[in-house]
Amino acid sequence: MTWILIILLLLLLAAGAPIFSVMLGFALLGVMATGRGFADFAAGAPLDVAFGNGSLALATIPLFIFCGYVMAESKTADRMVRFANALLGWVPGGLAVVTIFACAIFTTFSGASGVTIVALGGLVMPALLKEQYPERFSLGLVAGTGSVGLLFPPALPLVVYGIVWGMNAQGVLAAQGHGESLTLIKFTLDRFLFAGIVPGLVLIGMLSLFAVTIAIFRRVPRQKFVFSELLRALIVGLPEMALPFLIIFALVTGYQISEVAALTAVYVLIIEMVVFRDIKVAALWKVCRESMSLVGAIFIIIFASAILTDYFTYEQVPNKILGWIGGHIDSKWTFLLALNLVLLVVGMLMDIFSAIVVVVPLIVPAAIRYGVDPYHLGIIFLLNLEIGYLTPPVGLNLFITGFKFKKPIVEVVKASTPFLLIMMVALVLVTYVPALTVVPEAERTGRVATILTRVDQARERMDKVQEISLPDGTTLRLDGCAKLEGLRQGECRALFSTVTECRKAAGGAADSACESDAIKAYLETSAPAEDDFGFTLDDDGGDLSLDDDSGDPTLDGQGAGDPTLDGDSAGDLPSTP
Repeated sequence: MTWILIILLLLLLAAGAPIFSVMLGFALLGVMATGRGFADFAAGAPLDVAFGNGSLALATIPLFIFCGYVMAESKTADRMVRFANALLGWVPGGLAVVTIFACAIFTTFSGASGVTIVALGGLVMPALLKEQYPERFSLGLVAGTGSVGLLFPPALPLVVYGIVWGMNAQGVLAAQGHGESLTLIKFTLDRFLFAGIVPGLVLIGMLSLFAVTIAIFRRVPRQKFVFSELLRALIVGLPEMALPFLIIFALVTGYQISEVAALTAVYVLIIEMVVFRDIKVAALWKVCRESMSLVGAIFIIIFASAILTDYFTYEQVPNKILGWIGGHIDSKWTFLLALNLVLLVVGMLMDIFSAIVVVVPLIVPAAIRYGVDPYHLGIIFLLNLEIGYLTPPVGLNLFITGFKFKKPIVEVVKASTPFLLIMMVALVLVTYVPALTVVPEAERTGRVATILTRVDQARERMDKVQEISLPDGTTLRLDGCAKLEGLRQGECRALFSTVTECRKAAGGAADSACESDAIKAYLETSAPAEDDFGFTLDDDGGDLSLDDDSGDPTLDGQGAGDPTLDGDSAGDLPSTP
């Protein structure tokens, strides 16, 4: 019966049922299969959402989506293309490169590549054909670059991935006994937002190189460079084009991502409603309604995925996947290759947000086991899903492009294939060169007293003598002073300071009269030490102690093994011959 229900749910998913409803269906199966109450699954999810690791970051989702919809509703795309064309239109393939960069910047805020194709495609496609770019190349360019901005901050998939990691990874790994491994690398959303910058630039650079090559090979004419037009376009477009750099600057200077999102929303509203006046107050309600509809869909998916992840964790699904991978894959690089293949299929079949919330908790334990950095894993994951938008037969960008320009899907697939192959090469490069995933240095934290102690210890190792030979042939080490108690520790450190000064005065010699006098004074005045029982270890005063540490078995029944010479247990003084 259970298998019949599973097959039915998969058929509903294939027929287009909402992904969250299928997730909840599997959670209900978990209730029946495990005997747990549904409240056991559902109770933890809203708590995670409201109070978990991603609570502040969750606030960024509606804010950034709202910003993207406001910019899509205004004439931001026109101003961006005008400036980019004035700046690069005179170089070979300039307009094609402009299209790539414009799509990247626009997708950064829109988050969904379909919005980018609809908003920018109708603007750049006629311009590309007018500049005599081949129609197939132009079609593939618009389809292939509709998602190239998803790796740049503050792209929404970056935020969602970071939140899902924070909500699910700790619990999943703790259940599998890998909690200690997770703490080796502190994963924070603020640092992860920077991880995709270099890989994103590599991808854009490779696509731009291909566009320039096509323009040179096809002898596409170039427009004349006009400085006055560039200056006018810069002045008009600067408030919007500066926004990504302002966001990065705010993050670098210490603002939290939630604070940056709120400031960005206010900034965009002022620019579009007050400065450019592209959006009227009456139209703002429409923008809010459409953007919040997407927010609601994402939150429902996250909520449902949290419940489903709870079931997966209870049933040890990640552990079973990890065991299977461990039995069939023997290296980190083979694991990454297999992961790429799986994620390309996932990217074809699922939207990027559903894929993140469903797949991430399942692959995290295996990635930790093979030593994959979580920041590197996140960029690999998102780049795969970005490519999935363009992968036939069901890549979302293929259908949106075909619908937008009224072209058969087969024609769109042929046109976008070169760009798909280039993105595959970029994926391989990013996967197997982890150094391309660059994140800022982690914030240094710790108690001030601990840090000062470590600084003092390091200074001592550099400035002071480390060993002193005593008259009885034993060696006293500086690091051994820390093991002494109270006054003796201070006297020990003072001795090393004095000997250090003596050797400096003697030109480094270790047998000066100054050093000998310091050692003699230390041995004569050092405070009594204590053994484990708190008794005096020094019998210089003529008092026979329980242990004079002299090594003489006649004075220490513990060394001789003679109970008559050891009054420790009886409380009396041991007799001496």
